[in-house]
Amino acid sequence: MCVPSAAVGLVVFAHGSGSGRLSPRNRFVASTLESAGFGTLMLDLLSAQEAAFDEQTSAYRYGVAMLGRRVVAAIDWARDQPAAPGAIALFGASTGAAAALIAAADRPDAVRAVISRGGRPDLAGLALAGVRAPTLLIVGGHDSAVLDLNRRASAEMHAEVQLEVVPGAGHLFEEPGALEAVSRLAVDWCRRYLGASGMAVSGSR
Repeated sequence: MCVPSAAVGLVVFAHGSGSGRLSPRNRFVASTLESAGFGTLMLDLLSAQEAAFDEQTSAYRYGVAMLGRRVVAAIDWARDQPAAPGAIALFGASTGAAAALIAAADRPDAVRAVISRGGRPDLAGLALAGVRAPTLLIVGGHDSAVLDLNRRASAEMHAEVQLEVVPGAGHLFEEPGALEAVSRLAVDWCRRYLGASGMAVSGSR
């Protein structure tokens, strides 16, 4: 967890399939959020043993109900930390987006915003209708299958939903400038729903 001085919000990251808290893409976005004055919490949703088993079998990566419960546990833990800002947003990537939405539906009093990067919100199923937090869906323009799934999922949600397409980007946002675009959108969404914040002064993981 990194909490810059005078942070007004905390962004909890839920990684996607086969990934973890060291995901370079999520850490890039987290660094941008920290520079904008928001706290971040990076965590592994699977234990080391589970991750090793999943690497061989893919047994857990689509278990979004279990992953959602673990995001809920992370939210509850963060709310008990004296240094953590009270306003919470969730940032989910790939299947982690479904876990984030499930957690947002379960903790509507705690989660003020949700951001999905190349996510699979459709996997959240019936939880979609229970999400109250304003939700930003970011999809690469070349990720046509996932873009269609995001459009369908957004139609099932009752909360405010905004779909942003990053032109020329694929599923992993590896193209030049793609992650920068994701980061800018995430910062703007957090400023809108968690509150404005100054630049980060200091912080440590």
